[in-house]
Order: sequence, then C-alpha cells, then structure tokens
Amino acid sequence: MDGSAPGPDRVDATEAARALIRSLRDEHGPLMFHQSGGCCDGSAPMCFPDGEFVLSPRDVRLGTLEGCPFYIDKTQWATWSHTRLVIDVVPGRGAGFSLEAPRGVRFLTRSEVCGLPGGDAGTDAG
Repeated sequence: MDGSAPGPDRVDATEAARALIRSLRDEHGPLMFHQSGGCCDGSAPMCFPDGEFVLSPRDVRLGTLEGCPFYIDKTQWATWSHTRLVIDVVPGRGAGFSLEAPRGVRFLTRSEVCGLPGGDAGTDAG
C-alpha cells in the first residue's frame, strides 16, 4: 500500500452513516472501506470485513470512519484530491457486495471542495 493521503483525514461521515457503521461493526467485527472507482459497483464506497478486500499497492488511506480505515486508488484520489469525501447513507440497494446491502440501504459519497494550496478558498472576497 502506498500510505496515507497528506494532511488531516480527507473523509468524514454523516451521523446516519456513522450509526450504520457502528451497527455493521457490532454485527461483523472490524470493518474497512474502499471507494470504488466504477464498473460493477459504480462509484460507491464499499464496506467489507477488515482484510476481506485485497488492497493494491496503489491504494491510499484517506482516514478512518468510526475507527474503520477508508481507502481509495491513488489515481482516483489524484482526480478527487481537491475534495473532502463525506459518506452518507440513503435508502435503496446498491449493486455491489458491500455489507449494508441486505439492509435495504447503501453508502453514498458526497464531496465538499477543499481549499487548494496557495489558493484563496475560505477567504472573504469582499
């Protein structure tokens, strides 16, 4: 694995997602997340028992959610690196193998634009 994304955690979760993560962890034990890059799983964050998803040397760790590591492919992260990912949960069944699927809900990635180094994000233009 390639390590962690620089700076503070670049992933967070809504309270609804955090509650689901805690419930899944109680049921399945330690968990891990991987942000899917497309194909069969769309671009959904996938939740697995910790160690069940084989990480690539190209995966980077963006942070943790409720103590569970969250990974993404570094090429995909290069495209999204100006954002902070916010994991939410919505009704509906996803198309993947993520642990929440049997509950009739799915994790969803939302994003917030972050300030870029040397940029003026967050400053008052007036």
